[in-house]
Amino acid sequence: MPAPLMSISTGTELPRQADMVVIGGGIVGTSIAYYLARAGVNVVLLEKGKIGAEQSSRNWGWCRQQNRDARELPMATKSLDLWDTLASEIGEDTGFRRCGLTYLSDSEAEIEGWARWRDFAVTQGVRTFMLSAEEATERGRATGKAWKGGVFSQDDGIADPSKAAPVIALGIVKFGGTVLQGCAARGIELSAGKVNGVVTERGTIRTSQVVMAGGAWASSFVHQLGVNMPQASTRSTILSVEPGGSSDIPPALHTKDVSVTARGDGGWTLAVSGRAQLDPTPQSIRYAKDFLPMFLRRRGSLTAGGLQGWRAGHETRSKWKLDRPTPMERTRILDPKPNQTIARDTLARARKLLPGLAANPVQATWAGFIDSTPDGVPVIGPAAGVPGLMIAAGFSGHGFGIGPGAGLLVSQMLTGQTPFADPAQYRLERFRQSSWGKVSEF
Repeated sequence: MPAPLMSISTGTELPRQADMVVIGGGIVGTSIAYYLARAGVNVVLLEKGKIGAEQSSRNWGWCRQQNRDARELPMATKSLDLWDTLASEIGEDTGFRRCGLTYLSDSEAEIEGWARWRDFAVTQGVRTFMLSAEEATERGRATGKAWKGGVFSQDDGIADPSKAAPVIALGIVKFGGTVLQGCAARGIELSAGKVNGVVTERGTIRTSQVVMAGGAWASSFVHQLGVNMPQASTRSTILSVEPGGSSDIPPALHTKDVSVTARGDGGWTLAVSGRAQLDPTPQSIRYAKDFLPMFLRRRGSLTAGGLQGWRAGHETRSKWKLDRPTPMERTRILDPKPNQTIARDTLARARKLLPGLAANPVQATWAGFIDSTPDGVPVIGPAAGVPGLMIAAGFSGHGFGIGPGAGLLVSQMLTGQTPFADPAQYRLERFRQSSWGKVSEF
């Protein structure tokens, strides 16, 4: 079954004009539109299916600074501050809480890697505490075993993937923006080489500024305009178990064997970090050379998939016509089938690690496509050659936690405010050079 998701009602009337249009109703797209609306921009958010129905509701829900790439850390830190205030601003709970994240390990090399990141984090004002063997064993007492060490990031936390994007979408409307669900953007119209409108299945919205925040769909969409964006999606399987278990289980716990996260309903999300399948698609084949360094680094956790990705159509290299149904209308929501072998193994690992979960029945199992870039860092910036088009995609499995910060950053860039982070480090043009040696360490 699909991951749990809060349903919201939104508008149905297509505006004829907007200052800016955001395409994609995941956590990044809703955050961008939210902060634009708060800045007084007449913004329209277009979602082909339901708000938050793809990867934004299919992730762990972690909102972390710990082990972030140096380029992503400013967005992660800013996002935590923004997560703190969203519920009060909007009047709806996103499920966010700063419960801290606990990492436990028996690997000296892994612990040393965390210590190196801690040393870097200190220079950025981030509080991360290394755990001695005794401290790690105490924090991991629900496992019933001794640990060599670990790390605790006390300022990090979790939010509810089933609610966050829908709640932020409600905030867009509250502050004067427009949200349309079930309305696919087919493409962009140009006039004198510049953005002049967005063609949707319901008609055209005149605008001079568009943000493509379509997640796994972004690369194939901008390809229609001749923009070359290296992107490939991996298929990840996750499951949840019903409420119950030891009160000693940390709300957010990571080990190499399995990671466990408390859910808003009292249940637990279970996953194995980095474990995913790569479905061959026209796009993944096209960009195979760009992704080779990442694939080699992840060869222990990334395995070959099947034809689900090819059939879904989100990574097509074909051109489509704007007066006919597009792949986005044929696949309103990317809802791949989970790998049951991976799900069973993940459950077994969790029950072995945490005996308190041994009796918890499986609640749901789902999969999602994670849009990735060759270096694991998102693309945020203008699309060269198409004035008026901004890209905010390729978040590589990190989009949920840093979504609010990314949204604010894009809003600041588009409204002439001083960005809180240097946007140059996220530009698409960085992929014109070789990707060897550029994959994030963390």
